[in-house]
Amino acid sequence: MTIIRPVRPGDLPELLALIADHASYERAAPPPPGLGERLAPALFADPPKLRCLVADDAGTLAGYATWTRDFATWTGRPYTHLDCLYLAATHRGQGLGTRLLDAVRAATGDDDLQWQTPTWNTDAQRFYERQGARPAPKIRYTLPR
Repeated sequence: MTIIRPVRPGDLPELLALIADHASYERAAPPPPGLGERLAPALFADPPKLRCLVADDAGTLAGYATWTRDFATWTGRPYTHLDCLYLAATHRGQGLGTRLLDAVRAATGDDDLQWQTPTWNTDAQRFYERQGARPAPKIRYTLPR
């Protein structure tokens, strides 16, 4: 049985492998060297700067969700930014995405939830719309250092 639980320090190697799979799936650059050393303090601080839940399938990580809290100028309210929601290909279609998203929503209380997905990822778009989310079209920019 797969359980949804907070990430633990011992999960970091498997989490990093899932992050690399996620980046590849989204046609993005691979994670940079030293990512684990940068993520660990954010994930395991008190309080964490980056929150993370994992889908644990009998001791093997099947997926993860990460999020941060932010503040919206236009509403004057905090909101949750869902940074990543990813399931290994072998664990898709089993309801784990819904369970992870529900667990994030439970953990974040009344916050609005915002995220993005690639325009080509129509499977994710259908999943999110089944959850009651609606697209808010924008163009995303990044300004690398």
